[in-house]
Amino acid sequence: MGNKLLERAAHSNSAMTKRGMLERLFTLMFQGFVYNQIWEDPVVDLKAMRVGPDTRIMTIASGGCNVLNYLAANPKSITAIDLNPNHIALTRLKLAALKHLPTYEDFFRFFGMADYKGNVAAFDRYIAPNLDEETRRYWMHRVPLNGRRINMFARNLYRYSLLGRFIGLLHVMAKMQGKNPRELLEARTMEEQQAAFNRIIAPIFETRIIRALSKLPVSLYALGIPPAQHDELVAASNGNMAHLLRERLEKLACDFPINENYFAWQAFSRRYDVEGRQAVPDYLRPDTYSLLKDRADRVETHLASMTDYLARLPAGSRDRYVLLDAQDWMTVEQITDLWREITRTASTDARVIFRTAGSESPLEKKLPPEIIGQWNYEAEESHAFHDQDRSSIYGGFHIYVKKPH
Repeated sequence: MGNKLLERAAHSNSAMTKRGMLERLFTLMFQGFVYNQIWEDPVVDLKAMRVGPDTRIMTIASGGCNVLNYLAANPKSITAIDLNPNHIALTRLKLAALKHLPTYEDFFRFFGMADYKGNVAAFDRYIAPNLDEETRRYWMHRVPLNGRRINMFARNLYRYSLLGRFIGLLHVMAKMQGKNPRELLEARTMEEQQAAFNRIIAPIFETRIIRALSKLPVSLYALGIPPAQHDELVAASNGNMAHLLRERLEKLACDFPINENYFAWQAFSRRYDVEGRQAVPDYLRPDTYSLLKDRADRVETHLASMTDYLARLPAGSRDRYVLLDAQDWMTVEQITDLWREITRTASTDARVIFRTAGSESPLEKKLPPEIIGQWNYEAEESHAFHDQDRSSIYGGFHIYVKKPH
């Protein structure tokens, strides 16, 4: 079912056209395990959402990290959906591990280190018996040359997935230039971070191969960027994709203290800060672990499109919506259908947050007046939160608030 859902979301052109062929190539790549962690900053999300004890959150699951991060804010419920069954399986694994692993250290070794040999035995003893049959079968499935899928957690999960391998390829290309991105993590001040970026990363974007690859849509599919989103990036870059990618990577490397920016650690080292445990997601911190463990039953997961799932809900039944960058994929008709259901199911103080590849929100141009007229765009707040986003890979962050009746 997941493949059909993804095809319906991503295919808007005939397979006989060049654009249609690119859409189908992207779909083929996206049907696998794409994200080993989510690349939206949960600190920014929670500030923008203003979560309270009665808040009912609707979110796209992706790697499941922010589903757990949101639990720390004590919402009433979280509904996590995704078109990709691999991401649903990872989210369900995290929830089951949170509930059933004996200690915080067991949980941290599983997802914080993700390369501990004992993780497989912990899965077999504590997690597998408590998974639904479909998810257990997913993680028990044998992959050629690697054995069971769960073995990824004994070999560094963060080296796997489409994104993980893409980051690994960039590391190989850097080393071919005599550079080692991991050296950025040794910086102790913001000045040292900037100097390290200028010395190690910036020259890579001047190479002929990077300039050539950045012009090819297919080269960015490993980042989960579909053809429509690639168009937005091209427009935002004025045709110079290498320069745009360099700018965003520079923000990631230089605009935030690197000793606490776990997005930078993943980009430049493909791991978290397992020694100091400062550059780690909040769900992996010891002071939030017990809270999340007690609240794990507040989360439900579904393999579905958000539009289809919302259509089954009663009016006024959700308070917050997290759309990630999904609308960059969508046609005008798909965005309109989605927002018709969001508007119907939204409570009186509902808030919607999402990100875009470019800087502008698509809604003002794509939604009909009877729908967009029911929402206020918080432009100043949106721009401020975009500047605070530590992942730095998006061009825009956007907040819409339901207008009072």
